[in-house]
Amino acid sequence: MSADIAIELTRVRKAFGPRVAVNDVTLSIPKRSVFGLIGPNGAGKTTTFSLIAGYLLPSGGTVEVLGHPARSVAALRGRLGVLPQDAILPPSERVGEFLTFLARLQGIAGRAAEAEARRVLEEVEGSAWWALKCGALSHGMAKRVGIAQALLGGPEVVLLDEPTAGLDPRSAWEIRQLLKARRGTCALVVSSHNLHELEEICDAAAILDLGRLVAAGPIHELTASSQQISIELAEGPTPLEALRALPLVRGVAFEADTRTLLVDFDSSSADAETVIAEVLGLLLAQRARISGVSKGRGLERRVMELTGARP
Repeated sequence: MSADIAIELTRVRKAFGPRVAVNDVTLSIPKRSVFGLIGPNGAGKTTTFSLIAGYLLPSGGTVEVLGHPARSVAALRGRLGVLPQDAILPPSERVGEFLTFLARLQGIAGRAAEAEARRVLEEVEGSAWWALKCGALSHGMAKRVGIAQALLGGPEVVLLDEPTAGLDPRSAWEIRQLLKARRGTCALVVSSHNLHELEEICDAAAILDLGRLVAAGPIHELTASSQQISIELAEGPTPLEALRALPLVRGVAFEADTRTLLVDFDSSSADAETVIAEVLGLLLAQRARISGVSKGRGLERRVMELTGARP
C-alpha cells in the first residue's frame, strides 16, 4: 500500500446470499483528501462505506485502511473515526459524559479524555451542550455531536455517512464549512446523495452503480470543469459556427431540448475563465440571450449520465 494512500480496496466483492451488493471494486483514496462516495439507491455505496468502516467482511478481495485490514480494531483504534448514517445517541446520557467515555475507548486516559471531548465539541460549535442530555438535542445538534465523536483523537481517516441529511439549509451550510476546514488534515470520506454538496466540498469522488465502480477521479475531471463550459440560452440566435471558429474552442455541441451549449476547450491553452470571457463576448455580440453559465457538466448531470438517472 502506497504511503500516500489512506484507503485501498482491491477487487472487493460483497454478497448477501444471491444478491451482490459490491462487485469487483478497486479503489484508492489518498491521505488528506476529501473524497465522495456517490451513487443512486442500490448502487452499493452504503455497503462500500460499511466495508471500509470494518462493519462488514468482504466476500472477496481486500479492504485496507492505513495499511491494515479494515477489521483490525486494535491497529486502527484512534486512527479511524466513523459517523454512520443512522447513528443514535444514548438519550439519557449527557453530551459531555458520552464524548468523554468515547474518548477513553479511543485510548485517551484521565483528564485528557475530557479535554479532548471539549475540544471536538467546540470544533462543531456545540460547547454549550456539554451538560445537556443527548435525548434533548435537536436533529441538527445531534448530527454535530455525532461528527464530534468521529473527530475524537484527531483520526487520520474519518468516514461520514450522509452528514447533512435532514438538516435545515443553515445547519447544512455550517457543517459544510466544518468539513472544508478539515481539508488537508485527514482523509475525509463522505457518502451522500447531495451531489451539489459533494461537488462543493470534495477533491475527488467515486461513482458506483449496481455494485460496480463506473468512474473515479478528481472532481474537475469527473465534471470536465477544466475542459468544458456549459451555457444555457433563452430563445434566440445560436451562433454555432461562429463559436466553432474561436481559436480557443475545440468543439461545440448544442442540446436543443434544454437549449444548452457545451463548449470544449484545451486546458493546456487556456483556463475556463478565459474561454468563458471569449465565448460570452461573441454570444453577446451576436445578441444571444444567456440564462446561465457554469464550468463543466456538473456532478449531478455526470452521475445521471453514468447511472441511468435512477432515483
